[in-house]
Amino acid sequence: MAAQGYVQTSLIWVAYAVAVVLALIVASITTFTWQTPRERSAVVSIVAIIGLTSILATVLLLPVDIALVSSTTSTHLGAKKHWATSDRIDNITFTLKVVYYCLYSFDALLCLLIIPFSYFWYEEYDEVEEQEGNQTFGSRLWGAFKYTIAFILLVVIIFLVGFFVPAAGSRGGGDHLDLDFFKRLLDENHGEKALTFGVGLLITLGTLLYILYTGAGLALFPVSFIKSAPSVSAPQLSENTASQLEQNRERQRQIEMRNAGRPEGMPHKDRRELEALAREERTLVRRERLAAEAQGEGKSFVVKLWSKICAVFRPLKLIGGILLIVLALLIWVSMLITGIDKAANSVCKEHCGYILAHINVFQPINWIFVQTAKAFPVDYVLMALLILLFFSSSISGVAAIGIRFLWLRIFQIRKGRTMPQALLIATVMLALMMLGINYAVAMMVAPQYASFGTQTFCDLPPRFPFSSPDCRDTPEAVKPCSEWADSRSHNGKNLQQVCTPTVMSTFLNRVTLNWPVFGAVAFWAQFVFLGVFLLVFLTSLFRAPRLNLSEIDEEAEADEEEGLLASTGRRFGATWQDITGRPKTGPHGSGSGNGAGSSA
Repeated sequence: MAAQGYVQTSLIWVAYAVAVVLALIVASITTFTWQTPRERSAVVSIVAIIGLTSILATVLLLPVDIALVSSTTSTHLGAKKHWATSDRIDNITFTLKVVYYCLYSFDALLCLLIIPFSYFWYEEYDEVEEQEGNQTFGSRLWGAFKYTIAFILLVVIIFLVGFFVPAAGSRGGGDHLDLDFFKRLLDENHGEKALTFGVGLLITLGTLLYILYTGAGLALFPVSFIKSAPSVSAPQLSENTASQLEQNRERQRQIEMRNAGRPEGMPHKDRRELEALAREERTLVRRERLAAEAQGEGKSFVVKLWSKICAVFRPLKLIGGILLIVLALLIWVSMLITGIDKAANSVCKEHCGYILAHINVFQPINWIFVQTAKAFPVDYVLMALLILLFFSSSISGVAAIGIRFLWLRIFQIRKGRTMPQALLIATVMLALMMLGINYAVAMMVAPQYASFGTQTFCDLPPRFPFSSPDCRDTPEAVKPCSEWADSRSHNGKNLQQVCTPTVMSTFLNRVTLNWPVFGAVAFWAQFVFLGVFLLVFLTSLFRAPRLNLSEIDEEAEADEEEGLLASTGRRFGATWQDITGRPKTGPHGSGSGNGAGSSA
């Protein structure tokens, strides 16, 4: 039995190690895909890759946490497995705690020290000064360190405030809580209290970013899958552009011939029209070149084959986008239900960050996880995919909104055109948003599952003194674990050993209980998040997208002025044209010229 427990926990950690390696590969591809090739920096690229890998490793640790604590309990019997002794469980939770603290500490160092230093290191570089020998490695290092001193002081101040300022427990703020579950969360260790204060502060900052970027991204990310199929195919765009270019040049020839030989010169009106036609000709020539590149002209066979494969699978992306929209709406409903449930039924309200004792209303996402837990390991895979959905939505939100100060856009995040400074700032923003995502998933999306996983307990009194309850003959007495189970069960003392909360939920509950202001801000911010999602989703769903010629010239993208819901037929038609490589011929021969040309 003991060997079986070691094998199970080892396999979970091996799966996590594989996930971290995959995260490293994804972070590398993401960094080199988004960074502009002309201004790449080795330091910036390395820091961005390490930062994104650390962020993904942190968010993917929650499914591991849930899997490890759930593996210690027999779901059908509501009792701990034979190998799950107190020492083994303490060893598992201690290992998780060490990994969590290491990752959180490293993420904090990334946000507050490493990335700021890398930013100033890049800004200190002067090519002219270096060529003339006026800038040395030491001067550049001192210049970057000089500006980083302010962030070092900020870290010291945060640690000192968390170390010396008394928490709610030491001020007697937890006296009104008569539950052992809450009393165990009140910190007495000053070092751990300082860490919870620092993480609580970063969670609050991350939640503010999470509201705007993740809220908007969760609405835009599924829609981007649907819009990925172009409204105008590359062959159709090429043909339309060639026709418009021919008409443009013919009009220029007519103007030049009409004004040839005039002694007084070309009239001002014709000159303005000729200049406008010349500008339009340059735009059409660029568009024609980009349309040819989109069809694979001048490229290798592998690139052409990849373009065809992408065109073949575009309908699947459309279907995937529709499924993601359904999932996003389901998440929205689940978060709203949990928020209302917590606001109305929390046992301690704002004093502990609205910790919910147990779910009082049917919550669809939590129910899905509990049901899929019957088919191991589907629930853990779904939890990992859910976290990756939030993370991908955050990236989508950052790319759509950009890096802003209030309403002013400072940097734009675009594939192949992201400046190194913008890449570093985006990494910091994603690291902070990761903290908000962890809170949202553990406390709002699937609170009971994220806290106890698939653990259950036997809600019967023991048959003999000093024995454990037995539910073999009464399976209806097996109930899911919850925070409130300690006080409402027949055997509360034994339940403290049966129901082991995840390290993530314990840490977040400890933050909100010791620093209630952080918990209150994080909780009420979820309603703002829901409002942002709903507003952006409705706007993106029913607004007719405008054709941006500058984006066509730069990125070879073409969108028609039609609503998302009414454009499915044309998108499938454009997909088929990209597969065959031939434009659609209308009743008059060639394809219609109403696509990009009418907007030009």
